Amino acid sequence: MKRSFKAQASKTSATVDAASKIAPTLADLRREIDRIDEAMHRLLMERGEIIATLIRVKKSDETGSAFRPGREAEMMRHLAARHSGLLPLDTAEGIWRVIIGTFTYVQKAYSVHADVSGGDAPMRDSARFHFGFTVPFLTHGSAVEVIAAVADSAGDLGMFRSDQGAQAGAWWIALAEPSAPKIIARLPFIERPDHPAGTPVFVVAKPLADAAARERLLICVALERWRASVPETLAEMGATVISSAATTNGLSLLIEGPGVLSSKEVAAALSRAGASVIGASEAGSHAERFAFQPTAKSV
Repeated sequence: MKRSFKAQASKTSATVDAASKIAPTLADLRREIDRIDEAMHRLLMERGEIIATLIRVKKSDETGSAFRPGREAEMMRHLAARHSGLLPLDTAEGIWRVIIGTFTYVQKAYSVHADVSGGDAPMRDSARFHFGFTVPFLTHGSAVEVIAAVADSAGDLGMFRSDQGAQAGAWWIALAEPSAPKIIARLPFIERPDHPAGTPVFVVAKPLADAAARERLLICVALERWRASVPETLAEMGATVISSAATTNGLSLLIEGPGVLSSKEVAAALSRAGASVIGASEAGSHAERFAFQPTAKSV
């Protein structure tokens, strides 16, 4: 009898184990998906409640943009670092960009002004990917027009290709005055092959002070003429000329370098190297480029 009882108990245990290993049905899986969808929606609404409190704390009637490029770049780095599984990173990044852009808009309404002189489609794709469809999208014919529109706004953003080409002239001069709009970001935050909004663009806004990301600094430098010593001098400081154009007074350069640099340091170094520097000032700054290479677990 003892053996019979043990055999029966063993059989029952095996039956329970087998039952626990039965694959879930489609109905089970769909119920799980519904549960997760509802949880995500509730979390988004909870985020909205926190943003509402944030608006009251920040007194959102202050002038200026609610855009926080330094914080957003950090969030995108963390997103890419933890991402894995079946969901493409493009989709995850796009979802987060829409969430961030929309909640920023809820905090303080803004429009995105874009230079479409090089084509409407890539700029529209970039704006919609990074800021969503809630934010108004306004088009202009040049980077200078975009900068002027941002300067005339309460807190709008502007965007244009980082490589404007020679025909655009020294557009960065419009960023030189301390009170003028500044470059605050370079998009996309996460760079990788075949990015769905991969056109490199600068984002400009009215000066953001402590909200700016200063890992890379952009400096306008006016020279009487070009000197062969300029590239080597800049390279010693970790900087380089990314654009140049003739002006009525000589030559204007847009220089990119480490955030620890200052316009005074760059001007002094170029002067010591024999260049006749007319003036130098900050054009803005942005986060360090973050290059992401997909792996087997993140595609």
